[in-house]
Amino acid sequence: MVLSKKRARKVLEEIIALYPDAKPSLDFRNHFELLVAVMLSAQTTDAAVNKSTPALFEAFPTPEKMATASESEIAAYISRLGLYRNKAKFLKKCAQQLLDDFDGQVPQTREELESLAGVGRKTANVVMSVGFGIPAFAVDTHVERICKHHEIVKKSATPLEVEKRVMEILAPERWLPAHQALIYFGRAVCHPRNPECDQYPQLYDFSDL
Repeated sequence: MVLSKKRARKVLEEIIALYPDAKPSLDFRNHFELLVAVMLSAQTTDAAVNKSTPALFEAFPTPEKMATASESEIAAYISRLGLYRNKAKFLKKCAQQLLDDFDGQVPQTREELESLAGVGRKTANVVMSVGFGIPAFAVDTHVERICKHHEIVKKSATPLEVEKRVMEILAPERWLPAHQALIYFGRAVCHPRNPECDQYPQLYDFSDL
């Protein structure tokens, strides 16, 4: 069973209302730092990334600095993160691509972002929406789990199908607030095991629809 668009929109808007001031939890000061932080966040908590990036950004504050570093030099700063060796390889290559293809600037389009080493659709969507204010909806493990648990999508839905469904349900200006609120809701309430969503009956109240 999948909820109707009206009911699915109600669930998403109720979650947004629970976290109206939700902001990105990764620390960054510019587009390059945002891109790097999101790349590092794969299979790692944002809190862990935030512990590693201050020293990393001090050592390699620009694509030029990162591109000229060795993979082992980069890896030394992120060794506490999952898959750090692969991430160091991607960061070095990505930095070089930024120099070669984009004059050292982080591009704004999904196609250009996904052309960078280590950058997939989720990372591209985060950079577009958070960094540039371009409407996009990023699907991470929290978002996917919540959308399936609350029957916004089928249990078999792919991340891309989740993304498209939410974009159909909500107006573009609600995509980023929804993404941020869903992450907070996933961390605090809709856990992978023993979700506590029943503590929020408003999520299931469709009497006004």
